[in-house]
Amino acid sequence: MAPTPLDTGHDTAGPDLDVLDWPQLSARLDTDGVAVTPPLLGPEQCDAITAMFDEHDRFRSTVRMDRYSFGEGSYRYFADPLPPLVQTLRTALYPPLATVANGWARRLGEDPWPETLDGLLAACAEQGQTRPTPLVLRYGESGYNCLHQDVYGDLTFPLQFLVMLSRPDVDFTGGESVFVEQRPRRQSRPIVLRPAQGQAVIFPVRNRPHRGTRGDHRVQMRHGVSAVHSGDRHVLGIIFHNAR
Repeated sequence: MAPTPLDTGHDTAGPDLDVLDWPQLSARLDTDGVAVTPPLLGPEQCDAITAMFDEHDRFRSTVRMDRYSFGEGSYRYFADPLPPLVQTLRTALYPPLATVANGWARRLGEDPWPETLDGLLAACAEQGQTRPTPLVLRYGESGYNCLHQDVYGDLTFPLQFLVMLSRPDVDFTGGESVFVEQRPRRQSRPIVLRPAQGQAVIFPVRNRPHRGTRGDHRVQMRHGVSAVHSGDRHVLGIIFHNAR
């Protein structure tokens, strides 16, 4: 397998994490349940990760969604070691997200999360969850993803993010990111987002706290993708807990 520029050092630029305003993102997650970041990756970085999809040795498994009635499209889970840029994103974004997650845990009376990704992965290993979960997804024309939650074992870190690798309305049309929040005794609330290339969306894996008249309670969230009308849509997904 020929190395990409991200592996060889010819393109050593990392993600632009200085643009992240964590107090604002945390507030947005509390208010809306989802938060969109400024662009974290440039076009060349997005294209390099997209190109990896066809480099079979990089991945531990491939899933065709139609085989399992998940939708239409494919996704591939990276094998260890992760590509450097993917590893950097997963490692650097975990601590601020752990701060958000621990705020949620306090509100819901749950146990705290480790402060580092290494600490989380060690806890996952104790539960038999050792397979890496970062993945690249490809949707072609008519591709879509049913509403779901990315739970891979007993230990489920409550936040994840996706990075849009393709250019909406240039590389593909349609294919919006869809989130549905289910609040107790209320109608479900849909959220539709269309991140630009390089932007990330942060969202709950399974649930989040919501403050009601009687205090905090859990609201469930599922996510999916609406039908792609034309072209190919590629997304990088970063899930922090490993899989069983």
